[in-house]
Amino acid sequence: MKIKAVVFDLDGLMLNTEEIFNISGRELLLRRNKEMTPELLSQMMGRRPHDAFGVMVTTLELTESIEDLLLESKEIFRGLLDDLLAPMPGLFELLDCIEKSNLLKGVATSSPREYMNEMLNRFDLGHRFQLTLSAEDVTHGKPHPEIYSRAAEQLQIDPAEMLVLEDSEAGTKSASAAGAVTVAVPNKHSRDHDLSDAHFTVEALNDQKVLEMVGC
Repeated sequence: MKIKAVVFDLDGLMLNTEEIFNISGRELLLRRNKEMTPELLSQMMGRRPHDAFGVMVTTLELTESIEDLLLESKEIFRGLLDDLLAPMPGLFELLDCIEKSNLLKGVATSSPREYMNEMLNRFDLGHRFQLTLSAEDVTHGKPHPEIYSRAAEQLQIDPAEMLVLEDSEAGTKSASAAGAVTVAVPNKHSRDHDLSDAHFTVEALNDQKVLEMVGC
């Protein structure tokens, strides 16, 4: 089938927020004499915040509530944004290409809507997407396929007509299970993830294979 829409994950795919989450997570755990191991970070990536921190609490046997840990983590994270936040390589080239091809664009993230809007608007991106779905819009978080099934439904296309770009194992499994054409674009924190559910893997958003899929 011909691709009619492109749906992006947000964290670690469009923006380098996974790197900032990693730094803030390490600081959060350092305050408790705990370590953010690559294995723990991998298990947390791609999930809704409450689900991700539930993994942290269980794995490290923390006694504090998920809510308190999330609040402290958010404060650390926001203190880093102005100096560290940046778009991932190739993002704007790919967006321009999609728009030239008159394809629909969407964002489907495990993060809360307020956060998603803030991150997108820091780079004047919000208005460029016809669809945005966040943690509040689904009952089941990634790797469940609900968010991508809903994206296809709201875009009024067959899932097989939707190209999904993901950076994590949870996200890749979610998109693939929904029946989307799934491309993995791992960042340095997800290179060891099991991305075998993706149709293929590329190094950057502006990979020639991706550009050709959207008509450039």
